[in-house]
Amino acid sequence: MKFVAVLYPGPTERHVDHSGLELLGSTEGALGLAKMLEAEGHELVVLSDRDRAREHLVDADAFITTPFWPTYLSADDLRGARRLRLVLTAGVGSDHVDTDTAVELGITVAEVTGSNVVSVAEHAVMQLLTLVRNYIPAYQQVVDGRWDIADIAAGSHDIEDKTVGIIGMGQIGQRIALRLKGFDVKVLYNTKHRRSTTQEAVFGARFKHLDDLVAQSDAIVLSCPLTAETKGLFDEQRLRSMRPGSWLVNIARGQIVDTDALVDVLESGHLGGYAGDVWYPQPAPADHPWRTMPGHAMTPHVSGTTLEAQQRYAAGIQDSVRRFLDGEPIQEDYVVAQPS
Repeated sequence: MKFVAVLYPGPTERHVDHSGLELLGSTEGALGLAKMLEAEGHELVVLSDRDRAREHLVDADAFITTPFWPTYLSADDLRGARRLRLVLTAGVGSDHVDTDTAVELGITVAEVTGSNVVSVAEHAVMQLLTLVRNYIPAYQQVVDGRWDIADIAAGSHDIEDKTVGIIGMGQIGQRIALRLKGFDVKVLYNTKHRRSTTQEAVFGARFKHLDDLVAQSDAIVLSCPLTAETKGLFDEQRLRSMRPGSWLVNIARGQIVDTDALVDVLESGHLGGYAGDVWYPQPAPADHPWRTMPGHAMTPHVSGTTLEAQQRYAAGIQDSVRRFLDGEPIQEDYVVAQPS
């Protein structure tokens, strides 16, 4: 069988890490698949060039990509892959795959559910604190050789006693809420299916309808999946309905926030800042307007690919590949879409 894995390139600089954990999510690590597949006579093609990957997709039996360096598989891409039976995402989030067409063609789409939820939740809290404490301008002063305390203090706040709204209370949203409890903030949440009273007590969060959450929150964290309902959810109208000076963190998907509207709202000074780990498209082009908009604390979708997360999602990919080779079903909670 032929397996094609499209992963982000290996590091351009030498890094020293004493944890003993391997860099598995890049092309050089290959998710730990090389020895297993090659020992059994299967072909593994590992590359970072997504255009070249489509050449190999034509005769691939399984295709592996990641949310951090995604290959967008359209209906035409899938229809041209005559042998393809499995698409795996090394991580969480398979919105880069046309799942309806995949099911129609008998292709299973799966991802490693839960593999990086801890990593993403920690990143969300970090980005929230980065905005609230005005960290990026303070760091930039150090780099630039400045020492203007007032300039930073004028936009720096305590997070204690603030109201934080979380949109999306899945595994990541729940962990964000739990991590915020120690900061003595008031947590509101909105999600498609309201949690039980017991769960709300554990998370320390109260359910609110979306418009009420937006109006009452000093900061909002987006941790909901990208769907037809959430695409463009934070358009200009909703962005401007947020409290003046409030902060927005997006560790969900870039398309949930309107690209140009966000730039306009930040340039007008209505929001206190925006931190995101997700973009559209990904990788973001060099001229993407979010790179240069004011008041941002962006990262290049690294939240879910810590060394620890890589061990988890690589193990999930290895398990799924093993099951595929043995003719066994993929772990049920990994399956995003499959033929009936």
